[in-house]
Formats: sequence, C-alpha cells, structure tokens
Amino acid sequence: MSSFIHEEYPVAKGDYTRAGEASADIKRRLKQLGVSSNVMRKVAVASYEVELNLVIHSLGGKLMLDVGTDGVLLVSEDVGPGIPDIAMAMREGYSTASEEARSLGFGAGMGLPNMKRNADDFDIQSEMGKGTRISMRFNLA
Repeated sequence: MSSFIHEEYPVAKGDYTRAGEASADIKRRLKQLGVSSNVMRKVAVASYEVELNLVIHSLGGKLMLDVGTDGVLLVSEDVGPGIPDIAMAMREGYSTASEEARSLGFGAGMGLPNMKRNADDFDIQSEMGKGTRISMRFNLA
C-alpha cells in the first residue's frame, strides 16, 4: 500500500494517564482526511483497543498509521512479553490483565476480538520474550 500519511505513536507500558491519546489523534487525522464515519468508527475502536493492550500487556511499543488511497493500515509492535496462546487470547472475555488494569476498568478480554471484528484484514504474530505485532487493514470503500 502506498501511503500519503504515515504517523508513529510511541506507547509506554503502564501509562494509563495518556492511554487513548494516540487513538484520539488517529481519529482526528482520519476526520481531517474526510474518511467516512463508518470506517473512522472501525479504526477508532481498533486503535483504542490495541493502544490499551500496549499499555496493559506489553513492555512498551508503538502504533503506526498509514493512510493511502486504497485503505488504512494500523500496525502495533511491542517489545514483549509475547502472547503464549493466541487462540485463547482471541476468545471473548479471556484476559490476563493485572489487578491495576482491572481496577481502572480495563482488561475485560474484548480487545483482540474487537480489533478483529472491526478490521477488514487482521493478522497477529507473537513470539514469547520478543513481542507481538498486530496488523489491521481497513478498506475505504
């Protein structure tokens, strides 16, 4: 995909006070570009979920947004710890969130299922001790 917009957003482990800032900026950017409200809503949901997963579960990482004439690509990369059982993690309601995350109202186990549900293409790759890469594509049409 050739992109005419590329943005990167660093996301820190445990930074609950800034959680949601990257996804809010992504939504703003898409609105400025005139992306349809339906596509914008799907990207906003998925970007928020993946951003929160970076805050809650990773050791830090980044979100990358690419917008081209043929679609929106959202990629999350983190530096660990990895997901031991992706199939289990994809089940609605399954969560490994900490007590801190749960006490703040996060960690309901809907993040990955919501990402997959909203993306037109969804791919997740994870290696224990290395990290996780989630790629989501959203068609503009």
